[in-house]
Amino acid sequence: MQKALCSWLLYRLMGWKKVVTVEHPDKYIICLAPHTSNWDFLIGQLYCRAEGIKSNYLMKKEWFFWPLGPIFRMMGGIPVNRDKKTSMTEALAEAAKGAKEFRLTITPEGTRSRNPDWKKGFYFVALKAQMPILLYGVDYEKKLIQCTKSYVPTGDVENELPEIKQYFADFKGKHPEKFAI
Repeated sequence: MQKALCSWLLYRLMGWKKVVTVEHPDKYIICLAPHTSNWDFLIGQLYCRAEGIKSNYLMKKEWFFWPLGPIFRMMGGIPVNRDKKTSMTEALAEAAKGAKEFRLTITPEGTRSRNPDWKKGFYFVALKAQMPILLYGVDYEKKLIQCTKSYVPTGDVENELPEIKQYFADFKGKHPEKFAI
């Protein structure tokens, strides 16, 4: 019922389309960009439910107040304390290694504001846990959700991150001026 409702809302009522050609294994990181609006969260949640994808996601801890906190956690939210330097990357990689299934969505910009200096945690979690990164682009202009490339990190982040960023060059966020690769 939920899958049918979310599919109807996203694809029929809102007019979004999808182009997804990449296999989704039991363990992966979704690198999602551009992230320029809170609407990205709603579109992402509708998409995951319409497609039957269960993925956790990172969100700043300030959003986990009552009554939203329990709801976000139930939906797969993991609060992130951005003020404190913790080894979240290490903890997520270890959790992924020990799990039969692991799916985590990360917006590497780390903010809805313009930020060409993407966070690299998604890359290092995938590298340490030896799992692929699925590149998911959201294009508001075309109303398109697309994943046509996956990336298996080798450890050469300085050369590979620009390649990953380039995949998203033509996607238009809700607020295109807030997106930078």
